[in-house]
Amino acid sequence: MHRTFIALALACAAQAVTAAEPADIPVMDFVRNPTYSGVKISPNGEYLAMTVDRGEQDVLAVLRTRDLSVVHVNTLPNEKSVGAFQWVSPERLMFNSIRKFGRFAQPFGTGEWYSVSADGSSPRVLELAKKGATDVPTYSRFSVLDNPQNDDGTILMTMSYPRSSEGANTEVVEVNTLSGRWKSIARAPRANCGMALDEKKIPRYAVCYDSEDAEGNYDSHNELYRRGDDGKWTLVNSSKSSGKMLSIVGTSGDGRIYATQSDGKAPEAFGLIDAATGEFRSLFQDPVSEPSSYIASADRDTVLAIVTEAGKPKITIIDEEHPDTAIYASLAEAFPDRFVDFSSATRDGKQIVVSVSGDRTPGELYLYDRATGKARFLMQGRAWIDAKRMASVKPISLTTRDGLKIYGYLTVPNGSDGKNLPMIVNVHGGPMGPRDDWGFNWETQLLASRGYLVLQINYRGSGGFGKAFQDMAYGAWATGIMNDIIDATKWTIAQGYADKDRVCIYGGSFGGYASMMAPAREQNLFKCAFGYVGAYDAEVQMTKSDTSNAESGRRYLLRALGKTKPERDAMSPVNHADKIKIPVYLAAGARDPRCPPENTEAMEKALIAAGNKPEGVMITSGEMHGFYKDENKLKLYTEMLNFFARHIGGKPAGSGGAAKAGR
Repeated sequence: MHRTFIALALACAAQAVTAAEPADIPVMDFVRNPTYSGVKISPNGEYLAMTVDRGEQDVLAVLRTRDLSVVHVNTLPNEKSVGAFQWVSPERLMFNSIRKFGRFAQPFGTGEWYSVSADGSSPRVLELAKKGATDVPTYSRFSVLDNPQNDDGTILMTMSYPRSSEGANTEVVEVNTLSGRWKSIARAPRANCGMALDEKKIPRYAVCYDSEDAEGNYDSHNELYRRGDDGKWTLVNSSKSSGKMLSIVGTSGDGRIYATQSDGKAPEAFGLIDAATGEFRSLFQDPVSEPSSYIASADRDTVLAIVTEAGKPKITIIDEEHPDTAIYASLAEAFPDRFVDFSSATRDGKQIVVSVSGDRTPGELYLYDRATGKARFLMQGRAWIDAKRMASVKPISLTTRDGLKIYGYLTVPNGSDGKNLPMIVNVHGGPMGPRDDWGFNWETQLLASRGYLVLQINYRGSGGFGKAFQDMAYGAWATGIMNDIIDATKWTIAQGYADKDRVCIYGGSFGGYASMMAPAREQNLFKCAFGYVGAYDAEVQMTKSDTSNAESGRRYLLRALGKTKPERDAMSPVNHADKIKIPVYLAAGARDPRCPPENTEAMEKALIAAGNKPEGVMITSGEMHGFYKDENKLKLYTEMLNFFARHIGGKPAGSGGAAKAGR
């Protein structure tokens, strides 16, 4: 990436938009990538490092903190992206490379690590797998465990390498980030473990995971081990025997061991583990929502507060005495109705990068000075977005037909009274694990900018509400989950928010599945459906998806989709095309490994056979599980908005403003 491009983007991010307000908001303003994602200040405060999203590729930019001038931009070859990055000393960075394969899927690491000085000098490819005291197997993977930010650039990492098709060994290694050489400190007691340190930075705990129950079916279990001073491991807890999953969050500087505990029924609790007995003592447990994140002190050693998100983020302080708690409270008070977090800090804690975001604000960065007590504005993630013109997000809850309470959100178009509006039911992917939240969402804001009320529902299976709630989705894709989506749609209509004659459904990945299956289940509820990178044919998922490549993935698919072919056929939208009587549009990435485009081709073929040829089918070359390229996203959402406008009367892609209520 050219330095001038980065400089221009950052200059735009550091100032308010002063141009005259346009008559409408261009689609590109929503789909273009934000100026930054992850941001970390250097140990001495001289630099800011940040990843910059270029669509298919993320680069790492280094700025001078005092004036935000660009010092250097790190771009990897062959369209590899910068993934995790760390300041390992005041002048040096370390980062790994990843490959992205779609907006709805996690990137995967290439196994490569690099180090470089802030000014771009002395770059090193750290061939970690070749520079240990002993040879390690191919496909070893390294990740940062602890980064003391010492001047010598030495850090602790975990090294994982294949043990079998089902497991991997893990070791804690000390790595010299200048040379790439490392030495082993400790080895996990068994396969598939994560490691945790004590307050002296000694490997002390291992949390080890299984994806199989006693009958050989897919399920999540774990074991917690403690390592003694003699290097021997002792089993502290096994969820298969105790019925409780115990996991380590981290260790504070004074030796407190933070952990979570789940009984598989209620949302997990947060608390402390007694180092001597292994007993768990709960400090916090919400009856509805699990902790979604933690507010940590500037040095990242102490948990100050718990964040839960049944609706709008709720902050619960658990450490009133820590001096950073008062700083956090004052900052949160300064930004009402927004979510505030400590992003990173200098080694002495005197300067803290603070992130601020909300339902209408994409994100801002401030630099807090502990000495003066003042916060200096740094930049906005999407400076071209005018928060005053964005839609508000309203948390909702309702009870389904079988008595389950579920939660969700309504994005209400700016300037409307929120009544009798055309509505898009926007179903999130997964279905097990992902969820919708209250924060700024450019996609729902785009839809709202064209006058649509947007309904998002955390149906059974969504993450954040406990294992029991999440497990309800297995085997219930076409039944229980569809009931939740249909019930939430009807509830929104009954409350007067949406016009019953102007409702369409849209989603990506599992949301694409739901966009076909819900109209098949409830034929008079929706007026049109847009499916994006969807899984429409269970047999395609069983044989061609990347999930099916691993034995654990196949176990997951059997539990999720059905153990027998008749079961899988019954839940596949391709076999219910004759029940889908409304206009349909389909879009997919030609290189999608997660929900291969054969799904979309099969859905199109089934709809044609049923006499309902899709209005449009877009299978885009080069794209994967969710489009990355700006030009492809622009085309996708232009087609989508025009499709919705034809059928339920919102504004098309080329114009803005709110649709009028009623007919």
